Amino acid sequence: MTDAAAIALEHEPVPAEQVVAGGPTTGLHVLDSTDGRIVGVWEMTPGAMRDIEADEVFIVLSGAATVEFQHPIADPIVLAPGSVVRLEAGMRTLWTVRQTLRKLYVTP
Repeated sequence: MTDAAAIALEHEPVPAEQVVAGGPTTGLHVLDSTDGRIVGVWEMTPGAMRDIEADEVFIVLSGAATVEFQHPIADPIVLAPGSVVRLEAGMRTLWTVRQTLRKLYVTP
């Protein structure tokens, strides 16, 4: 058993070219990588960053954020504990984190 909400993560600064506001950092811990699928925990501290997504499904464990979709254009989503989201490879997003966001994710 793993307590994904309590795993200690080592953080690194978000690369400058992705930062939109603040000084966000991210941390990652892979729980399993079997048959090409990855299950992990990812966390981002407050701030805003641009990203290009991979195929994944995630559930928010803690924190608060908004994800805006720059390509393809879609309505923004507000993330809170319990939010379940499906992202597709190549989506261009803008993550604005208000409270450190932690998610459990699975890539196919």
